[in-house]
Amino acid sequence: MLKGFKNFVMRGDIVTVAVGLIIALAFSTLIKAFTDFVVNPVIARLQGGHGMGLGWQLGRAGNRATYLDLGSFISALIYFVIFMAVVYFFIVVPYKHVQARRGVVVFDEPGLLKTCPACLSEDLPAAAAKCRHCGTDQPSGTARPA
Repeated sequence: MLKGFKNFVMRGDIVTVAVGLIIALAFSTLIKAFTDFVVNPVIARLQGGHGMGLGWQLGRAGNRATYLDLGSFISALIYFVIFMAVVYFFIVVPYKHVQARRGVVVFDEPGLLKTCPACLSEDLPAAAAKCRHCGTDQPSGTARPA
């Protein structure tokens, strides 16, 4: 049982995902610090520095629970965009490049698809001669983008 678990954990794709997650978490911490200590003060300063941040007080003045904090939302949005850009440019693009050198295509755009007239499956490749679901011969017809 332990040997099977070891073989599962040591598969190449599992190790790749684990390394990717560790790198993503490290970048996440770095980007979170950037948004908390650089972006948030800039957004708060845009309001004039008198209030609790960029937003509106919906209830009693000074009550943080009823404060609609748009500055924090903008900061979270900036965090998300930066984080996804970092993941894409520092993990996905190099991974695609390495896999392409190995002859493996990953994260590729799906090709043209067609619909089977017999079973109405919509996920057949445009060049398919037979339906993968019902096995009927496919006419060479129009295909649509995936």
